[in-house]
Amino acid sequence: MKPIALKNNQTIAVSDIPETDYDTFFSVNTGLIVGHPECHCVNYFGYTIAEKVKLICCVADDTTHQIQVSSCLVDPSKELPSFTSKWLGFERFEREIHENFGIKFIGHPWLKPVRYANNRHDKSKTIATYPFFAIDSEELHEVGVGPIHAGIIEPGHFRFICNGEQILHLEIQLGYQHRGIEKLFLEKKTLLQRTILAESIAGDTVVGHTTAFAHVWESLCGFTPTRDIEYARTIALEMERIAIHAGDLSGVCTDIAYQLGSSVFGRLRTPIINFMQEWGGNRLAKGFVRPGRNKFPFTPALEHRLRDMFSAFEPDFNEMNEEMFKLPSAISRFERTGRVSYEDVLSIGTVGMAARMSGLNRDIRSSHPFSLYPELQHQPIIKHHGDVYSRVQIKKEEVGQSISYIRTLIQNIPEPNPQQALLDSPKPNSFTLSLVEGWRGEICHCAITDSKGDLLLYKIKDPSFHNWLALALSVRNNEISDFPVCNKSFNLSYCGHDL
Repeated sequence: MKPIALKNNQTIAVSDIPETDYDTFFSVNTGLIVGHPECHCVNYFGYTIAEKVKLICCVADDTTHQIQVSSCLVDPSKELPSFTSKWLGFERFEREIHENFGIKFIGHPWLKPVRYANNRHDKSKTIATYPFFAIDSEELHEVGVGPIHAGIIEPGHFRFICNGEQILHLEIQLGYQHRGIEKLFLEKKTLLQRTILAESIAGDTVVGHTTAFAHVWESLCGFTPTRDIEYARTIALEMERIAIHAGDLSGVCTDIAYQLGSSVFGRLRTPIINFMQEWGGNRLAKGFVRPGRNKFPFTPALEHRLRDMFSAFEPDFNEMNEEMFKLPSAISRFERTGRVSYEDVLSIGTVGMAARMSGLNRDIRSSHPFSLYPELQHQPIIKHHGDVYSRVQIKKEEVGQSISYIRTLIQNIPEPNPQQALLDSPKPNSFTLSLVEGWRGEICHCAITDSKGDLLLYKIKDPSFHNWLALALSVRNNEISDFPVCNKSFNLSYCGHDL
């Protein structure tokens, strides 16, 4: 059996996805990844057909720019060999499938619930009785942080096992807060309702997730976005990246008690998001991305405003970075803190910055390009030490890269297309997959329609789904006081994980 090869944002008939027995499904998909660092699983999920579960696995090949898709129909009451026994990057996908359908995977190292969603298969398993890994020792102690935090961030629990100040193990348990977004995509019937849902997946990645949804819906409806639509989305994605990276640099400085950096980087986030409000009416870009249309065309007046803003932003941003990176007390907290090796980020399937920090090139803008990124010929920024210093360097350099891309784009503003496409006829019995590189990393949205063209399944994957384990590994053998700066240097999403 050979999987069907898709391009990013391509729609195919569900019947075109090869269906095979589980043993073949297992060998094909693990064979695509094991020994092939250019390949990784972008999504693996199931949905119910009668009394069985159809599993669909999507493996991206970064060298061919294709996504290999295959399927298998299984009896949820039967035990199945675990993909995770061959490649650790499948562990969270299989945990979710187990949680949703009760399928037991033989050889999985820890088949625990991953989300505690309301529609989980076994509701006797509650988050209050989550089976944390434990060590019985008189010399070691456990430290629990959360789920309620001293701030406005969302709930998540961090269970440390420590020897004095040294962290030996960290287990992260999420699943405290759900909105049931994937189910709501099926229940809500208007395009506007579904677009607003996409905007609400993760509040710091409004442009990223909504662009993924827009591409899915446009592909299902056979609509090719005009240049002005993709132009606005590309600029907005890079603006979102600049804003969050600047805010993260502020947060990292806060966590090492560097007040000047905290204040300056925090201030520099403001003009970026204020420009988005001036352009589209909302600082976080809600209401900005809409399938089939460009609500807020970029204008020459906006070009002048953006150039002026960057002219003021860039010198201050560069000066603050120069001051921070020559400060011994800052460097000593960044270097060799929170390291994750190349072998580990590869084995657990990390994406985005959490992969690129350790030399693993994972960036959808170059590997499966979309919107106007083929024109920009994007070159991912790669570091090799896998520590806080590498993550902070990526944030700094990506801000400069994003500004450069935007300056290139605004040299040639496309004419706005006043027409609005009527995207009310999705193709029936179809499958679509969209990959978008958000500021945090790879976003994946998958959709399946029924015989009437309505949504039968909508599957969302935020990059945090891949990367939380990397944070847990990063703090091993660090002091527990280093956890905040490690955590902020990743800046992973609770709501993007829990949905």
